[in-house]
Amino acid sequence: MGTPLRPLPEGVARWSGWARWLRRLDALVAWGLVWGLLAVMQPDVGVGLQAGATAAVVGLLGAVSPIRVRWRPVSGPVGIWVSRMLAPGDRAWYVRPEGPELAIVTARRGLRLTVAVPGRGAAEGLSVRRTRVLVLDADERARR
Repeated sequence: MGTPLRPLPEGVARWSGWARWLRRLDALVAWGLVWGLLAVMQPDVGVGLQAGATAAVVGLLGAVSPIRVRWRPVSGPVGIWVSRMLAPGDRAWYVRPEGPELAIVTARRGLRLTVAVPGRGAAEGLSVRRTRVLVLDADERARR
């Protein structure tokens, strides 16, 4: 992403930073769940061994792309919450690891949004699950 002509709005910059922390919380929840299951299944094993085995299992599961993409116990509900008021025709910030992009919501159906991002073709829209990305309302302050 090139240097923007205007700085990002404060809320978008803040959510961009929080997105990484939300994914880390997802991993922490996975670690706690696996450790809890291991503690129930093998209560006589020492805590150090349980922690090491848990780290190994979570690390291996994190290497499996379909599991890593779908495991969103913290960031998924947050993604739904921040995009709850978006409707077709609204301007929105599509927050990705490479940086946020201004987009237009072209469709909404259940947990899916279709967003049109400039520079990707006039007829091409991205269909994204609100549980997997952050899509923030660009005009939130104007509506209040």
